[in-house]
Amino acid sequence: MTNPTVHKIGGTSTSAVDTVVNDIMIGDRQATELYNRVFVVSAYSGMTDLLLEHKKTGEAGVYALYAGSESEWAWGDALTRTGAAMHEKNRDVLDDSADIALADRFVEERIEGVRSCLMDLRRLCSFGHFKLPEHLMAVREMLCGVGEAHSAHNLMLRLQRADVNATFVDLTGWRENGFKKLDQRIAEAFVALDLSRQLPIVTGYVQCEEGLVGLYGRGYSELTFSRIAVEVGAVEAVIHKEFHLSSADPKLVGAAAVKPIAETNYDVADQLSNMGMEAIHPSAAKGLRQACIPLRIKNTFEPESPGAVIRGDLAAKAPAVEIITGLKGVYAFEFFEQDMVGVKGYDAAILETLKRHKAQIVAKTSNANTITHFLKGAAKAVKRVEQDLNERFPSAVINSRNVAVISILGRDLRVPALGARVLTALAEAGIEPLGFNDLLRKVDMQVIVDEGDHDACIRALHRALIERAAGAAASSLSAAA
Repeated sequence: MTNPTVHKIGGTSTSAVDTVVNDIMIGDRQATELYNRVFVVSAYSGMTDLLLEHKKTGEAGVYALYAGSESEWAWGDALTRTGAAMHEKNRDVLDDSADIALADRFVEERIEGVRSCLMDLRRLCSFGHFKLPEHLMAVREMLCGVGEAHSAHNLMLRLQRADVNATFVDLTGWRENGFKKLDQRIAEAFVALDLSRQLPIVTGYVQCEEGLVGLYGRGYSELTFSRIAVEVGAVEAVIHKEFHLSSADPKLVGAAAVKPIAETNYDVADQLSNMGMEAIHPSAAKGLRQACIPLRIKNTFEPESPGAVIRGDLAAKAPAVEIITGLKGVYAFEFFEQDMVGVKGYDAAILETLKRHKAQIVAKTSNANTITHFLKGAAKAVKRVEQDLNERFPSAVINSRNVAVISILGRDLRVPALGARVLTALAEAGIEPLGFNDLLRKVDMQVIVDEGDHDACIRALHRALIERAAGAAASSLSAAA
């Protein structure tokens, strides 16, 4: 038997259960063709928002209400609403009444188990020897596991109803004693599985000694996926998303204008992640890259498309721009100190303050007396950074403003006069750049613009650097023919 493939189904794709089951998991496969695969499942779209907090708006979910409220009613009501949403989802994705009953009992046991645990924890922390903040990360981890277990259990029921020997692999540590390392928990779960005749449906969250949520935030399911791929010696790792990996966002430049990416390398994937457009979490990519496992990004809703292959050794056949992407909501945080010239320590102090307040650095520039960090994070965190640095360096002048960072990506950007073409395209579009970074490694070129110019900048650069290049190549081929 050849080595297996390991697949990850994202939250939006998980909700499209008919497509996932009929087109990806079963399709035309029969008998043994159904197996020798592993599927890692995220929580349904929106479910983790209810359990924690809304990823984009910050609206409080169960965790945020529990952590910030003295009243049991607020978080308890939110937990009840989450349970109701899970029951409703059971009816959306399951057809058989017996399966729905099993799924409802599963949800009830998890939701009421969490409720009892959180009430007991609050009672325990009413005594002076126990402090709630010390236990909040464990609460967050437990709540994440509920969402992942719900979707994986339902998918197992759906597949078993279709006569597939699917096995629910619960790595959430529910009602288990003790802690194990991430790799140990995965290895112990898989040692008893026969991949030649079982189809494992695995929770994207793993309860482990390292604490996945604390380390990786909401990217934890991709870490699980990556470590499983390494553990089973996967021949390929596949992520099923709701979109193609393309030369730009089709919503911005038009579906007809974008160019699907057929192949790239982990270097470009890292740059995408830095810009908030994650093909895969960087730490997950690291494990696959080190194990020489290729990653394929596929569109859930176009399963016949081969998708994009990402490998560490995929060098470009010729210099070219591959992707134009951008990030809004960036703070240009400028630290000016006239006496900085020739004095060491300023940079380290700024970085330490940024790390303490958990401000993500997207890009950075500096000269003799000015250091500018382009930061992604909450406005209040940036404000705290400014206050701390003002106290430490009272003679410094610190300013911040909202900007957008536009990134031009490719495995090899040594395209003749690329910088000049970028600036010309912006001038033709009437966009005045605030900054321009042409990096020596030639995989990433950055333009800083006003936040309001984000969309127009991407359209202008995509038209100049990708659409026109594709048109010129097509003309050359036509002329040669």
